Amino acid sequence: MSSVISITDAAFETEVLQATQPVLVYFWASWCGPCRLVSPSVDWAAKTYGDRLKVVKMEVDPNPKTVKDYRVEGVPGLRLIKDSEVIASCEGAISKQKLESMLETHLAPSS
Repeated sequence: MSSVISITDAAFETEVLQATQPVLVYFWASWCGPCRLVSPSVDWAAKTYGDRLKVVKMEVDPNPKTVKDYRVEGVPGLRLIKDSEVIASCEGAISKQKLESMLETHLAPSS
């Protein structure tokens, strides 16, 4: 069972860009109400898709470089990254069903 890994700008390349599997990056902020609504779905995704997806979270305020590089304009923000390319993204609070749909569309079936 996988869990969500907290990362910073300094760890982004190692944890995300060099990952061998797709990575869901969850951009959040402590002051963000909608982030509190999305967090349980992100945790669920890590547990449910842990065999074929890495899930990381990054607080936006202390990590401006990655936020700028990935054009995160609102939180919560999600970026699904595979082979260093963003293959799906969304911003704002989304339902668990929408997150599941996004992941199912882009992830290989589990074996």
